[in-house]
Amino acid sequence: MSSPSPSTNEHSLAPASETGAEGGARIEVGLNAAIVAVDRLTPLILVVRPGEAEGEDGLPFGPFDPVEHRTMEIGLRAWVEEQTRLKLGYVEQLYTFGDRGRHARRGDIGPHVMTVGYLALTRRLEDDETALRESGAQWRPWYAYFPWEDWRQGRPAILDAAIEPLLKRWCAMAPAAERPDRPLARQERVKIAFGWDGLPWDEERVLERYELLYEAGLVPEAGRDGRQSAALWEDLPRLGRPMRFDHRRILATAIGRLRGKLKYRPLIFELIADSFTLTELQKVVEAISGRHLHKQNFRRLVEQTRVVEQTGETSISTGGRPAALFRFRRDIMKEGAMGGLRLRARL
Repeated sequence: MSSPSPSTNEHSLAPASETGAEGGARIEVGLNAAIVAVDRLTPLILVVRPGEAEGEDGLPFGPFDPVEHRTMEIGLRAWVEEQTRLKLGYVEQLYTFGDRGRHARRGDIGPHVMTVGYLALTRRLEDDETALRESGAQWRPWYAYFPWEDWRQGRPAILDAAIEPLLKRWCAMAPAAERPDRPLARQERVKIAFGWDGLPWDEERVLERYELLYEAGLVPEAGRDGRQSAALWEDLPRLGRPMRFDHRRILATAIGRLRGKLKYRPLIFELIADSFTLTELQKVVEAISGRHLHKQNFRRLVEQTRVVEQTGETSISTGGRPAALFRFRRDIMKEGAMGGLRLRARL
């Protein structure tokens, strides 16, 4: 297989002059991977540099070759391993991203790139770091792209300092047809997504929140894509790190999906060591969900769901009393239970 390096430009999958048989735009199919790991209680995403002037981070990308690979997932695993030497664990297809203009550039007549996005889970291992550096890939905290999503230390300051005032101004700009007396007017959508007026913050609405910021023209990607709303603003604050093309949208989809699935699938154990203390398990769950969990309530939840069992060993890594070590009960899947941690859905 001849795969592109991680810095491959998605725009270069085929020559810019290629068109379909009838002269229409050609469509190329690519695969994007939102590869997640957790290290030192920080959720990480694997990103690559495009090697271009703007220097924005991008998710790993490669073309789908139906001749070489029988399925898209096989193709995804193969080129990720070839490019980074990472062996992916859990992989799940997210969504197909194919909006017109998602990779548009002035004067561009190249093939339209339709991307199938995937969520992949792995563990960060020291043995992988050298290969990653050589490939140009690196781990970044995913809250660098979505700082308003991390509620572990309370309500993020960026919401009150920047996001809420700007969104209120945007809502006030709505034409009469979008006023609050109409169903799903912009003010109503913002209220639900961001938990205004006493509504709860739902940690799974990551994509909805990003889409509203994009629609309002408050993120750099909106201006780059030519959204008219971006022209309304001057000197906008930095609302997270921008990404290439629509990669921040793909990442938002992945985060929301993973947060939701924690409640009914044992995916958290793809991101944690084989043996762990209950405190370590709780901290990893908090890192992914972006919110603080009550210690005793969490432990009762773990006991009720029976997803873990003691190993018979203890850990002194906490510096205090030895803590019991646990492991995931893989046989729980044979009992017909999905083995998720049924956390409450909202803050």
